[in-house]
Amino acid sequence: METNTAIVLSMLIPLVAMVSNLLFAARPNLRDGLTLLAAISTFASVLVILVNEGNGTTQTMALFTVMPGLDFAFSVEPLGLLFAILASGLWILTHIYGVGYMRANKEEHHPRFFAAFSVAIASVMGIAFAANMFTLFLFYELLTLTTYPLVAHKGTPEAIRGARTYMGILMGTSISFQIIAIVWTYTIAGTLDFTKGGILEGHIAGGAVALLLALYAFGIGKAALMPFHRWLPAAMVAPTPVSALLHAVAVVKAGAFTLLKVGIYIFGIDFLASSGASVWLMWVAAFTIMAASVIALTKDNLKARLAYSTISQLAYITLGLALATSMGVLGAGLQIVMHAVAKITLFMCAGSIYVATHKTNVSQLNGLGRIMPITFGAFLIGALSIIGLPPFGGSWSKWLLLMGAADAKQWVMFAVLMISSLMNIAYLLPIVARGFFRNNPEIGKDAVRAEAPFLVWLPPALTATGTILLFFYAGSIVSFLSPIVSQ
Repeated sequence: METNTAIVLSMLIPLVAMVSNLLFAARPNLRDGLTLLAAISTFASVLVILVNEGNGTTQTMALFTVMPGLDFAFSVEPLGLLFAILASGLWILTHIYGVGYMRANKEEHHPRFFAAFSVAIASVMGIAFAANMFTLFLFYELLTLTTYPLVAHKGTPEAIRGARTYMGILMGTSISFQIIAIVWTYTIAGTLDFTKGGILEGHIAGGAVALLLALYAFGIGKAALMPFHRWLPAAMVAPTPVSALLHAVAVVKAGAFTLLKVGIYIFGIDFLASSGASVWLMWVAAFTIMAASVIALTKDNLKARLAYSTISQLAYITLGLALATSMGVLGAGLQIVMHAVAKITLFMCAGSIYVATHKTNVSQLNGLGRIMPITFGAFLIGALSIIGLPPFGGSWSKWLLLMGAADAKQWVMFAVLMISSLMNIAYLLPIVARGFFRNNPEIGKDAVRAEAPFLVWLPPALTATGTILLFFYAGSIVSFLSPIVSQ
């Protein structure tokens, strides 16, 4: 299969899954089976691209021209391909988990839920393979629109409020900042194509570079930089499979990915370094890392605690870009993968706990690890990866970010990363400690194991295993990404 065909299929197959969910709404087993087949087929299409292209960059496939220098076009490069592999691969496990969760928890409107979920994945594939900022922006906004009904799925007043906050902040930042940045870029550079080394050098200088970067950084609201972060905890009213989608597979990773693409292919890392335009962004990222960690410590609701953890961990990626060093950028790219696999594990475990016990607060988890050892064991592994301890994948991304800070001689940022790891310990490990070591009068010594259904606990067990495997293959991922920082 040709690469261009595989690119189209990676976006088309999820749309077919959307249609099948609506057509076979009354036949749940067939509907869910076809969606699983679509997820596997999408992943296979992306693997075909990997086999064909490796970590090379392809010629642009332009479908139509809007105006000179502005095409609706797609291409393959290492960062985008890695993002596509991650998203399509995790879709398989997220769908399995979603089926188990929605059925066990007796959630309603399954066809609508999985149809919107499928379109969101199609949007992510478009973001991953976009050849320019114009194409990426269209799919970026489509992702916002298609995930809105997922956040509002329960239809309760709380869900509607959360969805409005979600939509308002993400659309508001795009309209207020990102569109201005895109138009400004096209006006001065005459193109929006993602180009190695960037397209802005020689077209803009001085404080205007930092201003344009600010419009992008805050306009890409899905990156959840403070103060435009409230959409993320607001979205926690959604069913847990949506939380897994938002925090690990699609939305926040789309934001981090887009910001990286802008830094690498619009500005250029060397241009950011020589102009000093990203120094302010380091401090915003550092503040977000620390402030979100402090807030996470105060949250008793498990999903809210994990949401603020995501805000903090996502800012690692922004910090890696803002350091404007090869090590920092590679660490940021690796963090996308490592955080995705670890955080989806934590959210799936939170959902597993809810399905089995209907507990939502950390203070309610005492002793549950004794009757849910697989779930709490998987949570522990995911937490240790987030913290950055070996032999778990997150240790390598954090190490590269530390080396990036050292290369840039940004010792305050080095300290922020170290302190953040200690704060990760403070807000994640007590969850596991409560589960295994705190007494609960309702749970006797001879309590029978009471895990959630198989389809609910199996996916987080697999992703937890994945965080261990990633520790040993991190070098291969870094080698795969190396062309994005090579001269």
